[in-house]
Amino acid sequence: MSDNNDQSQRPMHHHHRHHHHRHHHRKFWRGFWIVIGVIIVIGLFVCGYIYKNLRDTTQNMYTPVPMKTKSNKDRSLDQLLKEKKPINILLLGTDTGAMGRHYKGRTDAMMMMAINPKKNTTNIVSIPRDSNAIFPGFEDYGVTKMNSAYTLGGVSETIKTLDKYYSVPIDGYLLINFGGLVKAVDQVGGVDVISPLTFNSMGYSFVKGQSTHMNGKKTLAFVDMRHEDPKSDYGRQERQRLVIQALLKKSVNPSNLLNAKFLNTMSSKMETNLTMGQMYTIAMDYRKATDHVDQDHAQGVSKETMNPKFGLMEIEVVSKEERQRVSDKIRDALELPKTKVAANKDSYVMNHN
Repeated sequence: MSDNNDQSQRPMHHHHRHHHHRHHHRKFWRGFWIVIGVIIVIGLFVCGYIYKNLRDTTQNMYTPVPMKTKSNKDRSLDQLLKEKKPINILLLGTDTGAMGRHYKGRTDAMMMMAINPKKNTTNIVSIPRDSNAIFPGFEDYGVTKMNSAYTLGGVSETIKTLDKYYSVPIDGYLLINFGGLVKAVDQVGGVDVISPLTFNSMGYSFVKGQSTHMNGKKTLAFVDMRHEDPKSDYGRQERQRLVIQALLKKSVNPSNLLNAKFLNTMSSKMETNLTMGQMYTIAMDYRKATDHVDQDHAQGVSKETMNPKFGLMEIEVVSKEERQRVSDKIRDALELPKTKVAANKDSYVMNHN
């Protein structure tokens, strides 16, 4: 995949106006691919003797992009890894190629993963894909949705935008494509999850407090349901996190790491600026950080805004106070001093009656 400012892709307003007509299965896979990304970054080289065989896999994934921002201008990933200091990896899920699409797409998932090898902790914070943003270098687009940064300027624009709103350094990235995922879930043998509520979805039944073994299709049904959940979309995010935890346990099994079909499926759907050597170092020196995983999200409030290019759209407004909380949490995990986030100057976000 290339990281250019290709604005000739499908018009963005089509996606904004047809938000509710997106294919439901994609909502689950944004969470699935993120956990697979975590697995690949941290667990790919756990078995040292497969290092040589996986060299081509990682080379196919390697895609360097401009990473420098105000927050990370003095940071070197190689130096951080050498000194075994905390690092922050951006995990992105894009809809490119899903359901026959071949345009550049948007990021349907954005997660910052702060890994601290000294404290053996990993903090994963999700950023709402529909949160309000004005993109650096694309101010004429006005206030729009965070997930369109990738459409306009690729991974680099996404990193710049996150730095603008959250003031945290990003040391590396992993971008995952959403295609062909039911098969990939089945390749790891399914997952076991305890449901937090009782509900029916897509012909499957789930009972609160009971553990259920799920294949790919059943997992989709488990995480995709929203309307029966009193927590709505945030309830769905909770179920995604349960699946993520189950997948972490299942996928670090050496039998899966040595599964050629599994690895080929993963590598064909990803790109990263992490080299094979960097992945190996993370796997060796940072792997115990996955023993204690804290998952969080930036909370937004639904508002409507009149965009100068695309008209009326609904977005999630994340307040300055909430952005500050997230920034403080990530920076604390990275053992960095707190810094003030920028004021929210997205002035024409409004209630629309």
